[in-house]
Amino acid sequence: MNLREGAKPVGAAPAVIDRIKRNLVNLKMPRALEILDVTLRGIERGEITALEAIDLLLYEEVTLRENRRVKMALTMARLSAIKTLAGFDFSFQPSLDKNRVMALAELQFIDRAEVVHLIGPPGTGKSHLSLALGVEAVKAGRSVYFGSLADIVATLAKAEKEGSLREKIRFFCRFALLIVDEIGYLPVIPGGGNLFFQLVNARYEKGAMILTSNRGFAEWGEIFGDPVVATALLDRLLHHAAVFQIEGSSYRLREHADLLPEHIRSKAFLNPLPVPATLKRRGRPPKNGGADHVEG
Repeated sequence: MNLREGAKPVGAAPAVIDRIKRNLVNLKMPRALEILDVTLRGIERGEITALEAIDLLLYEEVTLRENRRVKMALTMARLSAIKTLAGFDFSFQPSLDKNRVMALAELQFIDRAEVVHLIGPPGTGKSHLSLALGVEAVKAGRSVYFGSLADIVATLAKAEKEGSLREKIRFFCRFALLIVDEIGYLPVIPGGGNLFFQLVNARYEKGAMILTSNRGFAEWGEIFGDPVVATALLDRLLHHAAVFQIEGSSYRLREHADLLPEHIRSKAFLNPLPVPATLKRRGRPPKNGGADHVEG
C-alpha cells in the first residue's frame, strides 16, 4: 500500500477496500472486518503505519478466535464455575504453600500424568483451586473434564447397565486432565468403587488427575464401601502424586463464624492419617530419576 505523504488510501481506492472486505468475509474474519474502516482511517491520519495496521487486524482476529476457543473448551470441560488462582485468598489459608500451588499452574504435572490431591474441610478452597487449574489448562490448550465423584460414578454405572462401559472409560481417558471433585461428600453407590477403580486404572500413568476430598485417605475404605478397592485406588492415586492438605477454616463461613456454636467453630474437621507404608509401590522404576514421591 502506497502511503506517500498526502496520499488518501481510503478515498482513493474504494474498489480495493470493497475487495478486501469481501475477502475478509470469505475468510471468516469478522473482527478484522469490523475494525477495518477505523484502521484505514488511522493510516490516513498517520497514526499507524500499514505494517502496524496489518498487525492490528491479525491480532484482533486471532484474539477473537482464541477467546471463542477458550469459551467453547470451558463449556466442554463442564467446569461448574470460572475461578482463577489470582482470585484465591491465600492469606486466609496460611497452611497452603502458595509457591507450590502456583507451580501447578505451569501444568508440568499434566505432562507427567501426575495426580494432585486437595484435602481439607468444606469451604477451604479445594474446588476453587481445582477449577482454577482447570481453567489454566484449558487456556493452554489442554483438554479438561470436571465432575463430582458422584456424577462420574453415576455416568459409569449407567454405561455399564447399557453395555457401553468400555467406551465411556475411553471417553474419560481422552482428557489430558480429569478433575474429580467432592470425594467423600456423598456415599458411593454399591459397585461404584469398582467402577471408579477401572477408570483410575485406565488413566494410571497416562493422564493427570486432580482430586478434592474432605476426608483423609484412611477413611477411603468407608467412602467406597470396600477397603480392598480403596487400597487399590490409593495404590495408583498416590504414585506420582502431590498432596495438599488445607487445614484452615471455611472461607464461606468467615463472615458468620460468630453465629456458629463454639464446638463447631473449634472442631478439627479433618485429621487424615499418614499414608500407610504398605501403599508404597514396589517393583516399579521411579520416574524422572527418583521423582516418585508423595508431597505433604
